[in-house]
Amino acid sequence: MTLISSISGIRGTIGGTPGKGLTPVDAVQFASGYAQWLKINTRKNNPTVVLGRDARISGPMMFHLVSGALTGMGVHVVDISLATTPTVEIAVPELNADGGIILTASHNPREWNALKLLNSKGEFLSAKDGDLILQLIQDGDFEYESVDGLGSISENDAMNELHIQKVLDLPLVNTEKIATANFRVAIDCVNSVGGIIIPSLLKRLGVEHVVKLYCDPTGEFPHNPEPLPENLTAISELVVSEKADVGFVVDPDVDRLAIINEDGTMFGEEYTLVAVADYVLNHTPGSTCSNLSSSRALRYITEQHGQSYFPAAVGEVNVVEKMKEEGCIIGGEGNGGVIYPDLHYGRDALAGIALFLSHLAEKQMKCSELRRSYPGLEMIKSKIALTPETDVDDILNRLEEKFKNENITTIDGLKIDFETGWVHLRKSNTEPIIRVYAEAAYRKEAERLVADIINEINPMKF
Repeated sequence: MTLISSISGIRGTIGGTPGKGLTPVDAVQFASGYAQWLKINTRKNNPTVVLGRDARISGPMMFHLVSGALTGMGVHVVDISLATTPTVEIAVPELNADGGIILTASHNPREWNALKLLNSKGEFLSAKDGDLILQLIQDGDFEYESVDGLGSISENDAMNELHIQKVLDLPLVNTEKIATANFRVAIDCVNSVGGIIIPSLLKRLGVEHVVKLYCDPTGEFPHNPEPLPENLTAISELVVSEKADVGFVVDPDVDRLAIINEDGTMFGEEYTLVAVADYVLNHTPGSTCSNLSSSRALRYITEQHGQSYFPAAVGEVNVVEKMKEEGCIIGGEGNGGVIYPDLHYGRDALAGIALFLSHLAEKQMKCSELRRSYPGLEMIKSKIALTPETDVDDILNRLEEKFKNENITTIDGLKIDFETGWVHLRKSNTEPIIRVYAEAAYRKEAERLVADIINEINPMKF
């Protein structure tokens, strides 16, 4: 059993004993701590929270536990039922709510679930607010209401349609060109909430030919739900057999988007953001942002447009903060997460699909041809096992000193930009490892960069 508490929420495997798995006790405690934070933050006895969930089997149980805890704390709950993470993010300010909770473990397997916490803007909490909630939970510093102070539960089934309409209303979403292109699109929604909203979005975009795979929101994921190449063999074969122009794959809460070329090859999760940013920059001058572990290709594309690129620490909240600071018009993460502020400050696969199809229609080229128009970079993701006693900070400091003549970034671990590529090292907060990411023009070069760094670190581990 696994239970991980962080500033952004709590996640874990369902069952087990309290504090070691995600049990009813843990769900109630965390929801109660969040409710107490809301009451302190808003100075309201009865704040309002939007509550949505993906299609996981444990979702109904988690909904009853969390909604019960919230109403017990005096919170009014707006239940929008099965909904994507970006739909909940949009719903919070739309409904003038004080916060939001999404019951989803994102790309994790079926035995996992989680509470993702939002502020009144529909954005993930800051580190400061997250730390305060964790402290409230640790101290048990919350008090339930008497019968006269209980919150209520109301239902709202209009948010999916609202989300779709807001995407359609974006000036850069060109429904006319998409319809004229007569695209044939295949989709894999891993039997979660994407199966509800994405077919509707595509129809409204003017896509008449949609080939569905795993679009029943049963929560029975037919493959590992993380949209990585090794998990996408079925959709790749379907794209080819059905002669689709493009395939789209989302994770269970629909904030990540993977793209399949017409020949069944991967567009590349790192290149979802690159392609969408290219389209946006074609029409709108402005800066871009991604986290330090994302592909350098976004920087290349941004500079080709004569604009500025800004790196951020890993984590959606950090990317959003940097985007706001620098006024970026597009940003996100290399895991297929597109953040388009004209819609909202959150990763949104619906926005990614609409903007990508607009781009593909405008370019009038095959999906694989569009991919080849971008820099061909290869990324390696690895990790180094450590002992619990290893001083990771000391290792990173020593590496920083050794490579001080290279281009060094230390806002999140250590990133070293070499002439032939880059390496990013981050320590894990949950296990004794250092995560190592590297990118170069050729896979062998990226592998060499990783091997060289590992060789440097190994003697330092003891």
